[in-house]
Amino acid sequence: MTGTLTPMHTRHRRYHHGDLRAALLSRAEETLREKGPAALSLRELARDLGVSHAAPSRHFKDKQALLDAMALTGFERLTGVLAASQDGAGETFSKRVDAMVRAYVGFARDNAELLDLMYSIKHDPGASDALLEATQHWSDLVVRLIGEGQARGDVREGPMERVGLPVFATLHGYADLAVTGMLPPEADEHGLDDVIAFILRGCAP
Repeated sequence: MTGTLTPMHTRHRRYHHGDLRAALLSRAEETLREKGPAALSLRELARDLGVSHAAPSRHFKDKQALLDAMALTGFERLTGVLAASQDGAGETFSKRVDAMVRAYVGFARDNAELLDLMYSIKHDPGASDALLEATQHWSDLVVRLIGEGQARGDVREGPMERVGLPVFATLHGYADLAVTGMLPPEADEHGLDDVIAFILRGCAP
């Protein structure tokens, strides 16, 4: 039998032979991007995907559990992006920093709403242990990079909290300015180059 799939059939096909949990997270991220976190609702997600309103509860007990899972997935993706940025980046500290900073800012630009959610949920008292562990993984990559730079003599000596904190603050601060539209047009073109140069000067012996 041939014919055109109805929208309902299309929605079912998104997860019918796969993973409803993944489909819920994917649709939730679309809603977050389109309408913001206030619009997220397990009932609405169920309606969008064409399943019973009780179906999402098999994967997320409530909205907070959904937000936690979204943040966890986001940090896992961020860690993957930063790790991948180091492939072929070269051996020097400057080139590896350049690649990682651009990867972080690129992720922030492409996932502005998700990144904001990730950091807000990270600080929620109810955040899961798995989420707290995932938040550590991406920062561990930066810490490791700085430690390798110190070992090679490319980074000034000192405790990691003294050397690393300005790097994290500069990196996240610029990304936040970029995604919130706070950068003036003349700064947007070369601003990231200047930020990377600033980080390298601050890390230099």
